[in-house]
Amino acid sequence: MKPVKKAVLPVAGFGTRVLPATKTVPKEMLTVVDRPALQYVVDEAIEAGIEHFVFVTARGKNAIEDYFDSAYELEDSLRRKGKTVIYDELKAKQPREGTMSFVRQQEAKGLGHAVWCARDIIGDEPFAVLLPDVLIQTDVRSCLAQMMDAYNKVGGNIIAVDPVPDERVSSYGVIKPRAGANPKTQSLIAMDGMVEKPALKDAPSNLKITGRYILQPELMGLLKDQEAGAGGEIQLTDAMARLMTSQDFHALVYEGQDYDCGSKLGYFEAVMAFAQTHSEISEGARDLIKASAADLS
Repeated sequence: MKPVKKAVLPVAGFGTRVLPATKTVPKEMLTVVDRPALQYVVDEAIEAGIEHFVFVTARGKNAIEDYFDSAYELEDSLRRKGKTVIYDELKAKQPREGTMSFVRQQEAKGLGHAVWCARDIIGDEPFAVLLPDVLIQTDVRSCLAQMMDAYNKVGGNIIAVDPVPDERVSSYGVIKPRAGANPKTQSLIAMDGMVEKPALKDAPSNLKITGRYILQPELMGLLKDQEAGAGGEIQLTDAMARLMTSQDFHALVYEGQDYDCGSKLGYFEAVMAFAQTHSEISEGARDLIKASAADLS
């Protein structure tokens, strides 16, 4: 069982749900408290042991590459002014040379196609996929680190899931547990399939797919000839369903809370959540939120 050391981060989307902000700023670079949303996702992956990141970008996404590069003028100014604490924090977030690759998705053909664009860098190794507009906050190890623990136990392919209320099941893709698996008592669940936005009466579970995956390299071969699916796009889940006929898939019910920063309300919710746990402003943030809630009541 090969270790997972590479991760694919698809960052080529337009971010239409949070326009007009994303007209000039990539949605992944929208600030959550004091750093881009993308930084939280990278930090999550680093905690899990990821050593190489493959960003699948598109036109207008140059800010992402610049963000992870050195900023000589800024760094020199901070040093000369003696702002060593800020300088040290900035340098601590800068990746080591050669640990990030950027490839272009030249046409918007869907998430599956975006992942396939990373094929030559991934090679024959298992890899993680992290959707950068999904932030996951935990009080324990990061979501991907929890998935790595599960992968080290069972191997194969791992999908992060979390339960949603029954009335919201039809808004998400959910997993189909394997016969005999008990989602109510197990956190690592063998699975037989996935169902996209089922009616509640047809839903095989209430465990929604959250945007974190550990996948085997054979998936890339399936994505190569994967036909377009929903929305006329090449869907990652369609290729995963094909791989499921020959490889094991497990769903991990992770500990944590996810936030959809690709929507206006989800982004606002993420800012409030991360502000309340920030090392510098948590107390003030909680006071402001309480005061605002009191004013509205």
